[in-house]
Amino acid sequence: MANDPSTPDSTSAGSVPAREKTAAKPRPVVARSELHPQRPKTVQDELEVLIRARYPIIYVVSWEEERVERCLRQIAEARNKKLFVWTLTQGIVRSGTEPQRGKSNATTDPIAALDAVVEQIEPAIYLFKDFHHFTDDQRCNMSVMRRLRDVALHLRDTYKSIVIVSPLLPVASELTKDITLLDFGLPSTDDFSQLLDRIVEDVKDNPQVKINLDPDSREKLLNAARGLTLKEAENVFAKTLVLDGKIDSDDISIVFSEKQQIIKKSGLLEYYETQEGFGHVAGLKNLKQWFQKRSVVFTEKAAKFGLSAPRGVLLLGVQGCGKSLCAKAVSALWKMPLLRFDIGRLFSSLIGSSEENIRRAIQTAESVAPAILWIDEIDKAFAGAAGSASNDGGTSSRVFGTLLTWMSEKTAPVFVFATANDISQLPPELLRKGRLDEIFFVDLPTEEERIDMFRIHIKRRGRNPEKFDLTELARLSEGFSGAEVEEVVVAALFDAFSQRMDLDTEILKHSVLETVPLSKTMHEDLSRLRNWAVGRARLASISTAKNVDEGRRKIEL
Repeated sequence: MANDPSTPDSTSAGSVPAREKTAAKPRPVVARSELHPQRPKTVQDELEVLIRARYPIIYVVSWEEERVERCLRQIAEARNKKLFVWTLTQGIVRSGTEPQRGKSNATTDPIAALDAVVEQIEPAIYLFKDFHHFTDDQRCNMSVMRRLRDVALHLRDTYKSIVIVSPLLPVASELTKDITLLDFGLPSTDDFSQLLDRIVEDVKDNPQVKINLDPDSREKLLNAARGLTLKEAENVFAKTLVLDGKIDSDDISIVFSEKQQIIKKSGLLEYYETQEGFGHVAGLKNLKQWFQKRSVVFTEKAAKFGLSAPRGVLLLGVQGCGKSLCAKAVSALWKMPLLRFDIGRLFSSLIGSSEENIRRAIQTAESVAPAILWIDEIDKAFAGAAGSASNDGGTSSRVFGTLLTWMSEKTAPVFVFATANDISQLPPELLRKGRLDEIFFVDLPTEEERIDMFRIHIKRRGRNPEKFDLTELARLSEGFSGAEVEEVVVAALFDAFSQRMDLDTEILKHSVLETVPLSKTMHEDLSRLRNWAVGRARLASISTAKNVDEGRRKIEL
């Protein structure tokens, strides 16, 4: 243990704080409940416990140096310790002091800085920033790592602690037993609430700024900010004030634009900014109701009621029937960013890179949660994964094993929206409950749904749908998918423009009769998919009576 100074004054520079000195005295007999208190509730409590327990070197993984330093400053004040900060450019300086320009500091050298920590007698916390460059397993760092291990042994009998903060985690194997890792995590909703209160307080007297946040709008805005750092959130809140001079629920889209920067930097996920709503999706009433019921789950009120965030859904069905459009519509309904997961970007020729890419993609999705992770045509992504040992050394199996494990054990509010066309390519472990909440089968649209599709696409092209015989068009287009209905309207527009006529029902009927739908071209495959879906998947539409083939007796005449 550290030697107590001769003077008991706890305010002097070399004294030991009163709280620390009590630890050296014989401990009285206490109840078991006092010896085993509850676990720390927050990461700040956990960090304080590690410092009080004399963990010599604590490695904090975080992008937020300022937030970690502020947390350590509060701990140092509570424990009557000093807080020093080390950087490669300034050396060791007292936290909160202005950097001195043009004045050299011998402690900029990492070994000299560690020597200075040993020479100090007073209780203190030392925050080392960007020290991860010297903890990596490289030959040039051997002397620093050896000195760090020596210092770790020395600090066990002192009231001093070293905290390394870094967004990266390159720790050599020699240091694993001397360093304690702590993931600082991103700010909570309470942290964003305090930040928003401070911003509102700063601008409340400005007549040009309007604050229009009811409790529900405030909660949606704070939930949208989850996944950002405090500095990023402060920037985006300030951006909303500059753009429109107000803060309200409409500013959620501006918050998403900040998250879009995070997605672009990852290079593995694609951010989809969509204006599509369920008003652009014809039919699929069962599917729409399912999503609308869960649109209010991402709230504190739902959590107190006992509801947890939905995990995911799989849309299986015919090509061109609106599965991808539904993903965009759900993003607009839930007001969450939509992240498209391109499996093809994961695979790399370097050994281990593909496995690292899937972990980075998952980490990126969780960092901007709550969000929707859209895995389009997941059946093609899983194709060949079962026999990948003979093709790519088992890389595909390991990649998708990581994805399946994450889908089962994830705690972050990342909703997985997967689409597929061929059920035979999907592994059974993907379909079980726990990874996905529901499997919907999206069949060819009914006649009523085709009427809605013609109405939507004609209206989107600047025409009045009431001037067209939508019922006749829907009857003639039996077996058409939603994509084929849209293509019929587009082809009819080309015909009308080339004939220097306006679009009418006759031109649309001609376009319908010239189109051969996929349901005829791929009739056998479609029948097999429908037969599998009966009793195994939930129907996305209410009425699909004409879409299921019945067995026919074959009679030889």
